Amino acid sequence: MSQQEARYTLAQDKKGMAWDLLLYVSTVIFLVSIAMKLWYTADKNWSYLLMFLGSFFFFVGANRILKTRLMILPSAPVALAVDKQRVRVELRSGDIVDLVKDLRFFADFSGKSLALTGMDMSGQKHQYVFHRGQFSVGGSFDDAKSRLQIYR
Repeated sequence: MSQQEARYTLAQDKKGMAWDLLLYVSTVIFLVSIAMKLWYTADKNWSYLLMFLGSFFFFVGANRILKTRLMILPSAPVALAVDKQRVRVELRSGDIVDLVKDLRFFADFSGKSLALTGMDMSGQKHQYVFHRGQFSVGGSFDDAKSRLQIYR
């Protein structure tokens, strides 16, 4: 770790997980229940569409909760190190990804999450989303966000 590098250890975001569960579970239940109701009508096309949307929201929600909120999946980031030449992401599996090319930083308007995208040395593209609740030390989210501004 160089003198200019800042390292952030991430933690599970239980509060954010509760909000995601509330959002995705209610959305999936609503879509599937309307699809099941429409299944018994003459026009089944709407039922197919709503079942597809329900399945899509289920998979997106499960990935978001298991990867970014609870950090259970092997591809989930558990630590972040920011430097002027690269961003290093440590994964739950023990792998380390150095983002060095085409590195881009995106922050949402509400200030509750940020995203990184870039290529490693082999040319493989990676994307990561980080939430404010994952940064357990007070102020570390804002510090990471300010250090990542050079990659806008």
